[in-house]
Amino acid sequence: MSLLDDQRLGAARHFLRDVAARMRANNARLAARIDRTMPKSVHVAWDAACGANARMRANNARFGSWFNSVMPKGLYARSLIIIVTPMVILQSVLAFVFMERHYNTVTRRLSAAVSQDISAIADFAVAFPSPEGREQVRQIAQSSMGLSVDFLPDEHLPPPGPKPFFSILDSNFTGELGKRLRRPFWTDTVGNSNLIEVRIQFDDMVMRIFARRSQAYLSNSHIFLVWMVGTSLVLLAVAILFLRNQIKPIEALADAAIAFGKGRDVTGFRPRGAREVRGAALAFLEMRRRIERQIEQRTTMLAGVSHDMRTILTRFKLELAFLNEAETDALRKDVDELQSMLEAYLAFARDDMGEPPVLTDIARLIEEARVNGERHGAGVTSAFSGDPMVTLRPDAFRRCLANLVANGWRYADRIDINGTRAERWLIVTVDDNGPGIPPERREEVFRPFFRLDEARNQDAGGSGLGLTIARDAARAHGGDVSLGDSPLGGLRATIRIPV
Repeated sequence: MSLLDDQRLGAARHFLRDVAARMRANNARLAARIDRTMPKSVHVAWDAACGANARMRANNARFGSWFNSVMPKGLYARSLIIIVTPMVILQSVLAFVFMERHYNTVTRRLSAAVSQDISAIADFAVAFPSPEGREQVRQIAQSSMGLSVDFLPDEHLPPPGPKPFFSILDSNFTGELGKRLRRPFWTDTVGNSNLIEVRIQFDDMVMRIFARRSQAYLSNSHIFLVWMVGTSLVLLAVAILFLRNQIKPIEALADAAIAFGKGRDVTGFRPRGAREVRGAALAFLEMRRRIERQIEQRTTMLAGVSHDMRTILTRFKLELAFLNEAETDALRKDVDELQSMLEAYLAFARDDMGEPPVLTDIARLIEEARVNGERHGAGVTSAFSGDPMVTLRPDAFRRCLANLVANGWRYADRIDINGTRAERWLIVTVDDNGPGIPPERREEVFRPFFRLDEARNQDAGGSGLGLTIARDAARAHGGDVSLGDSPLGGLRATIRIPV
């Protein structure tokens, strides 16, 4: 590119930057002008709308949080809700449509028929005003129409009673009577009896008519409700049985994964259920085989390395035994330290994954840890409550507890070991009266080879793996190790393992 082209390119860039700056300035002036000229009511309305929007978002967030808290967390319960909710809604809609249309239609037709009979009886009463004629009208109504008729001389219609808020019978029956009767009348359809009372005002009397409620109203609604509830219960039972069979393979897969995570032998597990669940189970079995094969290969390699290095250390010790003891004292200490560090490294790398879980007496392991702590000069007390028999890997748990106790007797002269077997957890605490560890550094000491300036997470060989091995052993059982403040004034190490 020539010098002239560079100059043109620079001029173009400068022009574009100038145009962009002017546009930003014009936009700012336009926004300020609009803000000044906008009426105050618009500002108030805008602020109110923003506040309402913020309150709506807050209410939605609170409702979502409440809804999540009341909804079940299990897949079985959620699946039942997914199936039952549409079924209940469908049944409710069908019931409403049936009650609203079918019952209304049938009731209207029945009410029209009874109203027509009552209207005919009223016309007969007008056509035959004599006592003999009225008696004949009463007999015709009783025998042919199923109506009970009385004539009340010198009576008047009672005052109108309260109308029901929702009654298909009252609305249809009263409406049909109003279409056919040309006289004042009074009806009572609210009573708890099986009769409907109608009174019609004549010039010299009131004719009282009783009709069965079933004549004007479809009274077999209970049959429909029984069928609806019965079919709903059958569908619900089928859904529960079907979902239960579909959830069982998922629960078995979860139990197998939990057992494998705790280092227990997964026996009797096989893929079952739907295609997707079978695929997940097969993937889990393949993963377990790969992990077990890797653990086996690592264990074999570590066994070979351990054997070879221990052989060399044994040669060193034999060679030092033939030398002058005064001159080789420092060398022996170095060899012992090297051997201790080697054991710590191998224990950290091995992680005791190949050890099978067995039923172990935890109280006996705690007692061994107490004796070991007293052997190193510390005052150690121990206690255990609950059932001491727990299924776990004893060597791994023994190493975990020994490392925590050793971490205490190096920096304290008093140690308390307390174990508790709860319903679902095995909890062991190791308290000491040492200098402790600052709260902000308590997670760092679990890192491999990490040391504090005033270290208390170093093992005998100074490898910095004591607490790391302890936590790895606890997590291999599905639990954990945590550090906190001790009532003795020092550090508290807590082991929590599910049982």
